[in-house]
Amino acid sequence: MKHIIKKTMLSVLFAIVMNGHAMAQGMPVYDNTNFISLTKSLVETAKQTSQLLKTVDFLKQQKENIDKVNNVIKQLKAIRELTKNNQRLYEVVQNDLRQILNSPFIKPDEVTRISDSFDAILQNSIEGMEYIDQILSSDNLKMTDAERTEVLKKQELQSKEMVAEIEAKTRRYREIIAFREMQHTINNRETNY
Repeated sequence: MKHIIKKTMLSVLFAIVMNGHAMAQGMPVYDNTNFISLTKSLVETAKQTSQLLKTVDFLKQQKENIDKVNNVIKQLKAIRELTKNNQRLYEVVQNDLRQILNSPFIKPDEVTRISDSFDAILQNSIEGMEYIDQILSSDNLKMTDAERTEVLKKQELQSKEMVAEIEAKTRRYREIIAFREMQHTINNRETNY
């Protein structure tokens, strides 16, 4: 009898399933094709993520390389400006200072003072160039490119200040010479009255 009940129950269950009106309660139904496609999609996404991470690393490295090149370019520009400023200093000393010191309107006691003030500026310029040479050529000063560029920019600013100072002194001494020349002309003019 148990055997007949089991057969009957299985038949009823089979009839319900075949009818299509059966509803699974609490039991999830999986479609293998969707699961396989989801797995393939996840694998493909993982590959793409891996490629993206490699691309990000590559781009980071390229950014670092570009920053290094930019720092080197900034250093070169700063060195070019320093060289140009020092060239201007030496030109002023060679040409303008010689004219100032050879002027008959500069007193003998002023020659030493003028020479010393110009010499101090040139010495400062030379020390700055030696310091820059040491920064660029020595490994004893462990500096990053950014730190080195910052030091070069400061030196460039100092050299611009020295050029401005030496040009101001030259202009001032020329004005003194022009004033004394005018005084000399006024004091030694002939009067016709």
